[in-house]
Amino acid sequence: MGQYKWTKARIIRWTLGISGWLICIVLVFVIEQYYRWQVCNFESYDGQSHSYNIVEGTSIDSLLTLMREDYEISAERDLKLHMRILLFRYPEPGHYTVPAQIGDRELIEKFKYGRQTPVRITWNNFVRTREELAGKVTTHLLMDSVTLLQRLEDEEFLAPYGLNKETSRCLFIPNTYEVYWNITPEQLFDRMQREYNKFWNEERRAKAEAIGLTPVEVAIVASIVEGESHNKQELPLIASLYLNRVRKGMPLQACPTIKYAVGDFKLRRILYSHLAVDSPYNTYKHPGLPPGPIRCPSPETLDIVLNAPKTDYLYMCASPELNNTHIFSASYSGHAAAARQYRHTMDTIRWELME
Repeated sequence: MGQYKWTKARIIRWTLGISGWLICIVLVFVIEQYYRWQVCNFESYDGQSHSYNIVEGTSIDSLLTLMREDYEISAERDLKLHMRILLFRYPEPGHYTVPAQIGDRELIEKFKYGRQTPVRITWNNFVRTREELAGKVTTHLLMDSVTLLQRLEDEEFLAPYGLNKETSRCLFIPNTYEVYWNITPEQLFDRMQREYNKFWNEERRAKAEAIGLTPVEVAIVASIVEGESHNKQELPLIASLYLNRVRKGMPLQACPTIKYAVGDFKLRRILYSHLAVDSPYNTYKHPGLPPGPIRCPSPETLDIVLNAPKTDYLYMCASPELNNTHIFSASYSGHAAAARQYRHTMDTIRWELME
């Protein structure tokens, strides 16, 4: 009887021991799987996040080859198991930023469902031409500049936006925007239209109507105002001057439009030969506003035009003090006097240099 009890107890102990070991093994396996699945199976060598641009047709093997350059994959066998569980067959195209540590589930779902990281596109008011704009906008996009330029010049494509080849830049108000790397031209224009309408709210549209201009015409005036001076304190007066000329139907005679017409934005002096150039942007030859902006005016300058002070100024001349300011005049005689003072200062400087 005692022998039987000892044997039974021994069997129980062995059973419990083996079961315990099996439970431990299973528990270790489960914990490891959970860790690789949920916490970390990819760890970057430098402790930093890394970004990848994935194009259409990229395979999982190609993706992993890219990532192995930056990440240590602790358990590739677990990764393959988890890819089968989640039915991961190919990565969606897009721009992705992967953190320094990431588990298989988050990584697989990121690429499987196209959970991209937005990229930033930015440009400022120094962008003048459509070519420059296309280059700036597409710097960090899959889209190339030629494709965007074609849209900026496609009259049929631009018609639904109320724009044409010359005014298409008005839609692109300088700022920094977050978009997806593989955004299409159509999606980009729709996004820019939403931003445009957000800026051109009811209040601003009412102000534009009050001064007799459309939002596009405000942008054209603002682009000229920015081209006239880097002195921000003078911009409201310059805006007022050009609005007065527009109201009176006077030729704008804006030197920045001549630079745009001849395609030389570094011109320091406008010569008579420049004034004779045959271009719709030559505001010395053609009355009224030019057909489009001569740069992408900043939101701040758009507001300056909308809120320009009431003045009777029609003329401006560089100050003879040579301090980056202008003398504003309401009459041509006042302007001519200021111009004589400026020329006298310049002639004196030239004589001093020659001595």
